[in-house]
Amino acid sequence: MNHIYPSLTHAKTNYMNENKKLTTASGSPFYYNEDTQSIGQRGPLLLQDYILHEKMASFNRERIPERVVHAKGSGAFGTFTVTNDISKYTKAKIFNQVGKQTKVLARFSTVGGEKGSADTERDPRGFALKFYTEEGNWDLVGNNTPVFFIKDPKKFGDFIHTQKRDPYTNCKSPTMMWDYWSLNPESLHQVMFLMSDRGTPYGYRHMNGYGSHTFSFINAQNERHWVKFHFKTAQGIKNFSNDEAAHMKSVDMDFSQRDLVEAIDRGDFPKWNVKVQIMTEEEAKTYKYNPFDLTKVWSHKDFPLIDLGVMELNENPKNYFASIEQAAFAPAHVIDGISYSPDKMLQGRILSYPDAHRHRLGTNYEQIPVNRCPYAVNNYQRDGQMRVDDNGGSNPNYFPNSFDNIVADEAYKQPDWQMDSLIAGWFDRNAEGENDHFSQPGIFYREVLGTQDKKNLVNNIVGAMSGISGPKRAEIINRQLCHFFRADIGFGMEVAQALGVNVEDAMPKQHPTQEVTAKA
Repeated sequence: MNHIYPSLTHAKTNYMNENKKLTTASGSPFYYNEDTQSIGQRGPLLLQDYILHEKMASFNRERIPERVVHAKGSGAFGTFTVTNDISKYTKAKIFNQVGKQTKVLARFSTVGGEKGSADTERDPRGFALKFYTEEGNWDLVGNNTPVFFIKDPKKFGDFIHTQKRDPYTNCKSPTMMWDYWSLNPESLHQVMFLMSDRGTPYGYRHMNGYGSHTFSFINAQNERHWVKFHFKTAQGIKNFSNDEAAHMKSVDMDFSQRDLVEAIDRGDFPKWNVKVQIMTEEEAKTYKYNPFDLTKVWSHKDFPLIDLGVMELNENPKNYFASIEQAAFAPAHVIDGISYSPDKMLQGRILSYPDAHRHRLGTNYEQIPVNRCPYAVNNYQRDGQMRVDDNGGSNPNYFPNSFDNIVADEAYKQPDWQMDSLIAGWFDRNAEGENDHFSQPGIFYREVLGTQDKKNLVNNIVGAMSGISGPKRAEIINRQLCHFFRADIGFGMEVAQALGVNVEDAMPKQHPTQEVTAKA
């Protein structure tokens, strides 16, 4: 990974050619690595044996706190190559020439499970990318689905709690999950993705990735367009059925990790075709759905996919912990020509992701080699835990000052957001286009899924909902069935009948808009 650590290449080469002496972490050579100092051959141990302290202290701290979500993951390095000129939409230098290549790090993950969980659990898959560009690191942090369960960041902690362990039983709880989903109809679109076979992809090479959020492109004229990113697997979509996924858990808990490593080792480099959807600011004002709602997609008929480039993963990390476990991705990390949008979930993640990394890896997590920008970094940040560079040396630690030549370049100013036009039509949380949680899930069921896919979806839902227990079981099931009926009557009937529920009890009793408004 010398492309990630260019300054260490020469030093590492010389070191590898020398005779290696066993040393402490501070570089002091020592001899007794297996025998602790003691009083006599059988006497008590001496407190002064610092080597024992250092070895045990290091061992005790080998496990940094695992990620709260996306704890188990796999990753690799590769390249992104531009195949189409999109300079009329963005001035980002990463895209400024057809054929241009940029180094990239990808990390794929499950979402709800711990590090020891199985790779084939029914779960969304994280799809996080770090592009090492000449204008800073750009992180695109999404999933293998174009939508998400919720559209407001205040709900995130509560939602994730339902995907983790019950505080009483310390077990995963279908009751918790379905109770929450049934009380939040905006989750329906993602729930149907999850309960289809897309919820159990065949490893990471055979799934699509999405930036999911709406971002913005800014061109050389400082004109803004809204954008969504799509990564279409060149290997073809391939999923496990529910039974196959369950069987694989008993055969290989690390199937996805092994599949990715072995494919790259044998030279079968996975690729994704990178595409974007583009929406003008004027189109956003009148689009039938809120274009910044993470529970919704933009119709490909309305906004066709535009080719952008190809991503290839062709290098396994030499050390998993150094390059993957310590990798820190944050949607806050954008570059000139790529920026944010009013997407509420994106706005929340801009804050929460870097904060999570500072807790897990330390204040200076971006100095860890895998997270370090390989180009110039100039700022006035100083001190803090794990500062591993020269900490700014003797240079001033304040701005402005009369001594250095660091300037705030006006060329990187971004155009102002026209807030009146953004707010118009979207101020009321229950306005037209905001409270329709059922049309797109219905389209997904009728137009996207094939006949067998529909059968598998129903079977997977029935299997998952059968685990709901307790005195609220019937209430939770009926409430969720109401959402299914509103998406598609036939779909709701299939699930209700398979669960043995009286269809009349489960049918919606009021207009969907009224119920959603009441729950908002």
